[in-house]
Amino acid sequence: MARLKQGLSKTRGNLAGLFSGARIDEALYEELETALLMSDAGVETTQYLLESLRQKVRRERIEDAEGVRKALRSLLADLLRPLERPIDIDAAQPLVMMIAGVNGAGKTTSIGKLARHLQREGKSVLLAAGDTFRAAAREQLVEWGSRNGVQVISQQGGDPAAVAFDAVNAGRARGVGVVMIDTAGRLPTQLHLMDELKKIHRVIGKAMPDAPHEVLIVLDGNTGQNMLAQVRAFDDAIGATGLVVTKLDGTAKGGTLAALAWTRRDRPIPVCFIGVGEGIDDLQGFSADEFASALLD
Repeated sequence: MARLKQGLSKTRGNLAGLFSGARIDEALYEELETALLMSDAGVETTQYLLESLRQKVRRERIEDAEGVRKALRSLLADLLRPLERPIDIDAAQPLVMMIAGVNGAGKTTSIGKLARHLQREGKSVLLAAGDTFRAAAREQLVEWGSRNGVQVISQQGGDPAAVAFDAVNAGRARGVGVVMIDTAGRLPTQLHLMDELKKIHRVIGKAMPDAPHEVLIVLDGNTGQNMLAQVRAFDDAIGATGLVVTKLDGTAKGGTLAALAWTRRDRPIPVCFIGVGEGIDDLQGFSADEFASALLD
């Protein structure tokens, strides 16, 4: 919680600071609107939160700024709650996880941290270096593997779908608990690479029926509203089951998660993990109440 608060301190300063000794008037709502927009919450989400806040203040006859702050925190937590869902790591044997995202979002690092997390939960892990384009990515994953004492299936160059196929078969043969498949970073506009992602997804299904069981999209917490477009594109291509939001450890504004919850309220994709630092243990489960508190307390 302390790490998350530290990471979102910039936004919390802009938001929570407004309530200190403030009067409940139109000026406060205007300042709140500006602060929410600056936090990357987006226009629609900001309008929804402010309108809901006005109604709550009237209905509950809230008369001081502290009460307004608590009311906004409650509304924000309620909005974010559909994004809460832990991964059921016992859903299959092995549980096959496919990891995707844009370049530089922190996919490979997140896989290393996730491997540590799963080991703490008593699972054996096998990693697949499906980013066959970037030698550095393969080396990075092998390094994470050695730090965690986890085997890595990799091949130089070649077809990433073949690496994924081999990894799932190896995981089944060895009785591994979780197989995690890294993929090359790609922009959603690179259609040939998105087609390749679909192929990897299909091939995993041929290696094991119903796999992949989890399709996680890794998102950089600093990308603002662009995050929404990334989620939509990857979900359309391979059907995302969960999100990992990284780099909530400094300049991230945090409001994007509220925008994500609002724009996808009819079909929420859960935030399974958030990254709050560079360390191997700095991957946390997502809690709506903790996140709202980190922004407003």
